[in-house]
Amino acid sequence: MSLGSIVRSRREELGLTQEIVAAQVEISKPYLSNIETGRAKNPPSDGVLRSLERAMSFRPGELVKLAHLVRTPSDVRERYELYEAEVHKLRGVVRDLRRGSGEISDTDIDIDDFDGPSAHQDPAGAGISIGGVVPIINSVSAGYPHNFTDLDYPPGVAEEYIRCPDVHDPQAFAARVVGDSMEPDYRQRDIVVFSPNTPARSGDDCFVRFEEGEGTTFKRIYMDEEQSIRLQPLNQAYPSQAVPREQITGLWPAILRIHHVREG
Repeated sequence: MSLGSIVRSRREELGLTQEIVAAQVEISKPYLSNIETGRAKNPPSDGVLRSLERAMSFRPGELVKLAHLVRTPSDVRERYELYEAEVHKLRGVVRDLRRGSGEISDTDIDIDDFDGPSAHQDPAGAGISIGGVVPIINSVSAGYPHNFTDLDYPPGVAEEYIRCPDVHDPQAFAARVVGDSMEPDYRQRDIVVFSPNTPARSGDDCFVRFEEGEGTTFKRIYMDEEQSIRLQPLNQAYPSQAVPREQITGLWPAILRIHHVREG
């Protein structure tokens, strides 16, 4: 999400007009419009950004840091984003380890207060998302349901990651496709990114988690009126399957596919 879209989203969330915000920041309405639409040639000055932060209740320095990132060369920015994502994930590991050992309670320490912005904070909430590094946690069957494991890592942590700058769901994860039931749209070895915070709709291609011990699968879903969900392969060689809703514990839609153009 760009600096301008973050400013516009926050303004609309607060119910403020461009005229009101421009007057509070002491800039013209056309200039604010150019900031929000990305038509401004360069990011606003630090002074303007700090005024925008105060006018729309951002945390001090949030917009300034994002603007500085925009001015940073892409290779340096990529290394920064990867570093920040790793720090965010390590915070989660430390938090889980400490809570599991009984050393601290939820109120004893807030690890997120440590210096440094999180790469996965919500742009409409307390922080700004600068794009995501998504964990590849395992594979998802595009054939019949099979057992799935996240390798026992805490949420958002894995041995392998993929950089997805336009993915801003902090719980997003990726999985490799196994099998051919979702061909021709998805082929074996394709990497698919799923968004747990995006509501699943009828017709979405979803990572489907069944009751504990029953495995997972990757199918196009259709919500049927008789309290069941139809799992539809895209490959016509495979039959569809109707599953009672109570047997499904997770429906997470696909939001991005990384396709292997050439084998080898």
